[in-house]
Amino acid sequence: MEGRANPLVVAIDGPAGSGKSTLARRLALELDLPYVNTGLMYRAVTLEAIRQGVDPDDTEGLTRLAAGLRFDLDLDLRPPELRIDGSPPDAGLMSPEVEETVSRVARHPALRALLRDEQRRLGAGGAVMEGRDIGSVVFPDAPLRVLLGAGPGERAARRALERKGGETEVSAAIAARDAEDERNVPPLEADLEVDSTHLNPDEVLAIVLAEAHRRIGDLP
Repeated sequence: MEGRANPLVVAIDGPAGSGKSTLARRLALELDLPYVNTGLMYRAVTLEAIRQGVDPDDTEGLTRLAAGLRFDLDLDLRPPELRIDGSPPDAGLMSPEVEETVSRVARHPALRALLRDEQRRLGAGGAVMEGRDIGSVVFPDAPLRVLLGAGPGERAARRALERKGGETEVSAAIAARDAEDERNVPPLEADLEVDSTHLNPDEVLAIVLAEAHRRIGDLP
């Protein structure tokens, strides 16, 4: 990361189950950059709201909770990754209750604005950052903005495998979250769109790396 005149940010957007986390972490390793999963930030607020009994429709309460959380990067890891209040992400962030509630929490503009500022701070030195509005809102001037997608059935199958849950139940949850995001997240903007439905992680990485080299020049 040292010696770059301008911070290199790669923005990766896409819906749940499209393969964003796998791609972003591997790309961060290839480019020697921190990896920032912004979804974990919304999940951290959601988990804290559940623990403290804050209603997911309470904008002020949620924003206050978010302001009390500390987000930083563990620079001892390769790639450096997100830490919440100085600790690795809690396993509870992936609980069914958080999964069902996080879209309701994430829809509040005041909360999104607060976390957007945190995300810009985390990416100020360069990062591979994944989320749902990174290339359109958080870093619209990023030199590479990727939109990763996949068919609904494939996304549900992947998420069911990750969560060890029933595919039908996961599919319904994904559809509900997609609908919520469509209502509340600005249209996604990208320089490169990749449909990963019939691609393996190596193939997706190769496509994005090739575009990164084409747009940004010689990379580590």
